Amino acid sequence: MSKVILKGYIIVPHEDLSAVEQALPIHTQLTLEEEGCLIFEVTKHDGDPRRFDVYEEFVDRAAFNAHQARVKNSHWGGVSLNVARHYEICEE
Repeated sequence: MSKVILKGYIIVPHEDLSAVEQALPIHTQLTLEEEGCLIFEVTKHDGDPRRFDVYEEFVDRAAFNAHQARVKNSHWGGVSLNVARHYEICEE
């Protein structure tokens, strides 16, 4: 089993910024509570208020896939629908 790491950033449209910022703490909490989540960090970028840097680690591909499936149908999935995602996913 290989650990799955996702790193990169998201760019939030100005019109969605407030909703994303409000939903982010609950999204973070729920993700950290998921079985197999090792690290989940989303931090606002200092130079661009619409950019959030993302770093995630899951114990394996199954845990990562379960996270992706949960998020797809969650409140976060709805409020972040228009977010531009720039990610790199690797397995170690």
